[in-house]
Amino acid sequence: MTLIDFITAQAARLKQAGVSFWHGTTNAFDEAAWLVLWDLGMELDALEAHAKRELTTEEQAKAEALIGRRIDTRQPAAYLTKEAWLQNVPFYVDERSIVPRSFIAELLADGEGTGTLDAWLSEHTHKVLDLCTGNGSLAVIAAMAYPEVVVDAADISDDALEVARINVDKHKLGKRITVIKSDLLTSVAGPYDLILCNPPYVNAQSMSALPAEYKHEPALALAGGDDGMDLVRTILRDAPAKMTPNAVLVLEIGNERPNFEHAFRRLEVAWLEVSSGDDEVLLVTRDALARWSRK
Repeated sequence: MTLIDFITAQAARLKQAGVSFWHGTTNAFDEAAWLVLWDLGMELDALEAHAKRELTTEEQAKAEALIGRRIDTRQPAAYLTKEAWLQNVPFYVDERSIVPRSFIAELLADGEGTGTLDAWLSEHTHKVLDLCTGNGSLAVIAAMAYPEVVVDAADISDDALEVARINVDKHKLGKRITVIKSDLLTSVAGPYDLILCNPPYVNAQSMSALPAEYKHEPALALAGGDDGMDLVRTILRDAPAKMTPNAVLVLEIGNERPNFEHAFRRLEVAWLEVSSGDDEVLLVTRDALARWSRK
């Protein structure tokens, strides 16, 4: 059987089994291609060049077993391969941290001088905080996108911080990224010119209905309380004290915009366009936070 035919058949298995995606891929074919190519030791962009390659019986059996493990355990593919890609940057990942998938990465990967965030930044933007860093992916991408900045990568989870350190070392950014244990903003020094944050924001009802794949991830990295805004309330309250006068906070809240707007009705924010639309990532200035806190 050729590689392309084999991947197509495995995609059908995944689809029939009803697995959930969104941990690096969005459909059965891409998920099957990722797992099969990884199992064969091939680069993820090798499919087109090797689509007609005939697989041996042993290769097929080994890859079929991996697909079977994905179906039986419902583990995200990233936990099986120990690797996830975000904006074409590879990251190590395991069950100690959430699988990276932040839309903030798109805004950073636009690149210095041309990106959406640049209108809000300046030549004085130097110190960046990646709050709730998880495996450190946003900190790494920020450091790559803006070579003149230094980044603090903070998280409350010791396990996640161990994974973050692996990725900082993997990309040789130890001189510019400092990994810090902090319960939200309590143990970071600041002041920061830019704060990036993809916090736990899934509301209680949604948490109870998550597909099995998400339940392999640390609940600490997902759950945001009854309305999803428990941690966001603390972040918005404490952020101004950690920000420089012209600083901005970029915050991802997923599908929780209605809950966000209900909880923070008088807060002036700018909603940023990403591939999923303009209602999952917002930007708020220090001035806006200060005005809101006085209301």
